[in-house]
Amino acid sequence: MKVAVIGQSLFGAEVYRLLQKDGHQIVGVFTVPDVNGKPDPLALAAAKDNIPVFKYKRWQTKKVAIPEVLAEYKSVGAELNVLPFCSQFIPMDVINHPKYQSIIYHPSLLPRHRGASAINWTLMQGDKSGGFTVFWADDGLDTGPILLQKKCFVAPDDTVDSIYNRFLFPEGVKAMGEAVQMIHQGRAPKIVQPEEGATYDPLLKKANVKVDLNQSAESIHNFIRGCDKVPGAWIEINGEKVTLYGSRLWNRMEPRGSKVELAGASKPAIVHKNGMVIFGNDGKMVNVNQLQFENGKMIQACKFGKEDTSQTKLELTPEEETMIKNLKIVWGGILNVEVDETTDFFKSGAGSMDVVRLVEEVKEKCNGVSLQNEDVYMNAGFEDFTSCVIRRFRGIEDKEPFTFDAVQMRVNNMDLSFPHQCFIDNEFVDSSDGRTFDTINPNDESVICKVSRGTIEDVNRAVEAAKVAFYEGEWGRMNARDRGTLMYRLADLMDEHKEELATLESMDSGAVYTLALKTHVGMSIDTFRYFAGWCDKIQGLTIPINHARPSKNLTYTKREPIGVCGIVVPWNYPLMMLAWKMAACLAAGNTVVLKPAQVTPLTALKFAELVVKAGFPPGVINILPGPGSSIGQAMSEHPDIRKLGFTGSTPIGKTIMESCAKVNLKKVSLELGGKSPLIIFSDCDMDKAVRMGMSSVFFNKGENCIAAGRLFVEESIHDEYVERIIGEIKKMKIGDPLDRSTDHGPQNHRAHLEKLLEYCQEGVKEGAKLVYGGKQVDRKGLFMEPTVFTEVEDHMFIAQEESFGPVMIISKFQDGDIDGVLKSANGTEYGLASGVFTKDINKAMYVADNLDAGTVFVNTYNKTDVAQPFGGFKQSGFGKDLGMEALQEYLKTKAVTMEYGQGS
Repeated sequence: MKVAVIGQSLFGAEVYRLLQKDGHQIVGVFTVPDVNGKPDPLALAAAKDNIPVFKYKRWQTKKVAIPEVLAEYKSVGAELNVLPFCSQFIPMDVINHPKYQSIIYHPSLLPRHRGASAINWTLMQGDKSGGFTVFWADDGLDTGPILLQKKCFVAPDDTVDSIYNRFLFPEGVKAMGEAVQMIHQGRAPKIVQPEEGATYDPLLKKANVKVDLNQSAESIHNFIRGCDKVPGAWIEINGEKVTLYGSRLWNRMEPRGSKVELAGASKPAIVHKNGMVIFGNDGKMVNVNQLQFENGKMIQACKFGKEDTSQTKLELTPEEETMIKNLKIVWGGILNVEVDETTDFFKSGAGSMDVVRLVEEVKEKCNGVSLQNEDVYMNAGFEDFTSCVIRRFRGIEDKEPFTFDAVQMRVNNMDLSFPHQCFIDNEFVDSSDGRTFDTINPNDESVICKVSRGTIEDVNRAVEAAKVAFYEGEWGRMNARDRGTLMYRLADLMDEHKEELATLESMDSGAVYTLALKTHVGMSIDTFRYFAGWCDKIQGLTIPINHARPSKNLTYTKREPIGVCGIVVPWNYPLMMLAWKMAACLAAGNTVVLKPAQVTPLTALKFAELVVKAGFPPGVINILPGPGSSIGQAMSEHPDIRKLGFTGSTPIGKTIMESCAKVNLKKVSLELGGKSPLIIFSDCDMDKAVRMGMSSVFFNKGENCIAAGRLFVEESIHDEYVERIIGEIKKMKIGDPLDRSTDHGPQNHRAHLEKLLEYCQEGVKEGAKLVYGGKQVDRKGLFMEPTVFTEVEDHMFIAQEESFGPVMIISKFQDGDIDGVLKSANGTEYGLASGVFTKDINKAMYVADNLDAGTVFVNTYNKTDVAQPFGGFKQSGFGKDLGMEALQEYLKTKAVTMEYGQGS
């Protein structure tokens, strides 16, 4: 078939190429004159194939065809006119001349949205469906009979560009080819358009797209996105027209930020870190992320009212001067104009394809500088654009500087700087009600600083940020290996700041500095490095199943992240407990809201500062200090948290488990109380048994979940063992935890110290023999004497319940009575850890097999490792921290079964 293509644009060029490919003879291409010496893409495509190209400024005057133009058109002998996209008025003499007349592409489902701004109005009217029509041209405005239509879903945040690029362009090109084939084969219908439902929508111009703010948020959003990017919907701010781009419905909580009065709005807009929120008259919100002023300057909406440091005048190097000369050549080549500092890329005729070309040419000719399309739109003037390129070349991103209200002090021979506010969505912010609490140094009970006391509203805001990060943000799309890279980087930063972290840990929890440096912080770093290595090694299985003959089946499993996870950690190892749980959680791909213990929040907040510096996307990690009764409970009950990991007391663990079950049956892992038995046989290495026995109880001043809650010593060595233990205790130095020579620091907080003193009083009351300690040390601070009880029987309170402090409980057992001591050792409701000292390997193995605990130490104690699973039995909880098994706590398994047959 002989076809004349009448129109313009890249769309027209693609239709032309498809018709050529389908074997039709293109007898002529009729398009618009060059702009600034730059041919239209359709003209370029045809000229490349030596097809006659005709460029008319107009086809008619006063609705009468220009004779010369009409004659030239008729000379090509077309059998069909194809108008893929045409901005000119074509006279009916041309429309009706060919044998098969003319077909036109229109980007709406006619008869709805007749007119030149059809795509805009589809969005502005909030249509749930859109599409296009190929119709037979007549003398009306988009009124001719329908040849074919294609329909598509309109997404809530579609813009003109997105729906055009996703559907209207690619499917429209195919449909034009299909329509021509139908005509060629004599099967093209002519369906008369109904007038019912027809709309005639006016051509949009800047003057008539002012946003009416006295309507619903959805209507405001639809109006803005329907005008994005041309002609651009606008509002008035301080008497100036400001154009809005990048609109989305804001279904989150009202953001925190600065208020801006808008003419005609029901309430002020809010400028916040993610843009500018505008309120509809229904109280709902719309967020826009870009603004353009009347002078053409474009900014991120979050920067409205702030100093724009990205436009600071730069001192250029000779290499950068050469880059700017190259940029001027690139712009000139694209725009075909003389370029100076005032040249505007878009006002000089550039379109979206020119943006793509510009980005690629900058990369090629400016030392590999990588720009985003948005950088061009945001810096349309040549001066602004060159500044942007130079800043990218220097590695400077146009991001808000990361600042926060830091607490600063000089302590431990170093300058400390650390946050004290809630950490939500990569920002340190005050709690929603502004309340704070004092965090206390147990060494002297002085106030270290005031810390924001998180609220239920803060929990909601943090969970919301974590949910967005998981489902919509960069984290959810990130490659597993890249996730690991971020975790390695965070571990390196923790290592770089380990002395500061250890100092904070010592001040806030009373941990001896040397222990804090090696264990509290050191093992935290190791944990993040260990799980960083797991990120790209989480994988499923392929499983052979019975085939549904004659077809075949394949089942495979996927290990997927759960989503938003809550973590509640205790006060004895503030940073290490955070690391044990969070590292596995992140490696699995989840996002997290963590509550540190109210009495020890500082290392968690310092850690949060390093999270931002490591480059974690906003919302991935959120940290809320404050009371468990409000924050912890709100996390347990939050429907969007799908997993909760808790380390703490058994009673609180039971409460959490109940809440999690009632609300959304969230997955739970609990590491709870312990009463870990340590059995010491007479054939042990006595020196080692004494040394390890001391460590098993007094390590971290007894505030240790796996501390040996009860030592069982064989009768024949009992007295010697007790005597040697007391001798070792007397050598211990009690004092300032920041003193490198100190062995034993203060207890974590006053309530705990008082509970320990009551515990000792109960032991004495029940008849146990207090052979050492049992009192508060006579000095300033929360210091407890290392304490030893003997003659402790199974029924006693101190034999059944843990002290969680520096209290050694010793019971003797008859020589050789292995089963008897095992019965006593297993005779509590706890099963976290245990230990045995003996040189007899058979005895050691028998005892290890029969101790009912999650961890058994043989001839050692407190020997944990990041690769070793950690967790308890019975009322010590369930689930594992550390090791490969910890990952299972933060993953879910999906089974996929496929059926397939023989290939044809």
